[in-house]
Amino acid sequence: MQALVLNAFAAPMTIASLPVPQPGPGQVLVRIAASGVNPLDTKIAAGAAPHAQPRLPAILGVDLAGTVAAVGDGVTQFAIGERVYGMAGGIAGIPGSLAEYGVFEAALLAPVPAALSLRKAAALPLVFITAWEGLVERAHVKAGDTVLVHGGAGGVGHMAVQLAVSVGAKVFATGSAASRGAIEALGARFIDYGASEVDDYVAEHTGGAGFDIVYDTVGGATLEASFKAARIHGGHVVSCLGWGTFSLSPLTARAASYSGVFTLLPLLSGKGHARHGAILREANLLIEAGQLQVRLDPRRYTLGTAEEAHAAQIDGSARGKLVVELGD
Repeated sequence: MQALVLNAFAAPMTIASLPVPQPGPGQVLVRIAASGVNPLDTKIAAGAAPHAQPRLPAILGVDLAGTVAAVGDGVTQFAIGERVYGMAGGIAGIPGSLAEYGVFEAALLAPVPAALSLRKAAALPLVFITAWEGLVERAHVKAGDTVLVHGGAGGVGHMAVQLAVSVGAKVFATGSAASRGAIEALGARFIDYGASEVDDYVAEHTGGAGFDIVYDTVGGATLEASFKAARIHGGHVVSCLGWGTFSLSPLTARAASYSGVFTLLPLLSGKGHARHGAILREANLLIEAGQLQVRLDPRRYTLGTAEEAHAAQIDGSARGKLVVELGD
């Protein structure tokens, strides 16, 4: 099989011919049709993601979609020829999806809904799982909540907006002026982060009380602003980019709480794989109900041009999720 291999950090990846791997107990061999591109992939390639515990040489690509080519002992939930998707490799020495075939733990995968192309399916796992863990498992979002999503047009952000809308929350989302149309199309009220200070939009949209849930998908100064936007007495801030040192004083002063989301943990620890497969089955229900869509960048990439997809992720030109296609 052909695979794109990272032999050194901050160096070009190279196409190599490798043996097709074979599944062990609890694993499936997937003929990979598409590999989703995430900021994490580019950070790993640059040597800037030690938290992902990369090991060289590496096959990157956290997200995948394809068809089952073989199953290992004990696998009963998938059959040969079935379409599957998941966030299942590309870190901690686990080969990822920038290859024609890959072996992955069956518990991490879910069937692809009939309404979803494999290209779109490959763009969904990491961002949806991250949104679900933050809103549902940490913040327990429910109907009637006021929810603020920072970066509402981004990968995790556009999933979080749709998830909050689907449960009946009143959703607001920050973004640039150029992202207004995309955010409003998802059902959220737009807040221009470049034109509004946190105190201003908290006053305008909540009467100064703050939002029940604030989901930060940006990090840095945006996370600090999130602490000031949480509802007084019981607000909850969630972040998937809580790396760094921050003062919790503004959060404490509002009697609010904070949760971090670390979506890679099941892959790194080897524990909790079934949770990720189960979360993707929740995504399937929303897709089938017409309540969840994934925004794709229109550009098309192959294994031979995957470096260009990484460059587009880095330079900020992506207008939706980027996907590398490897086959049918």
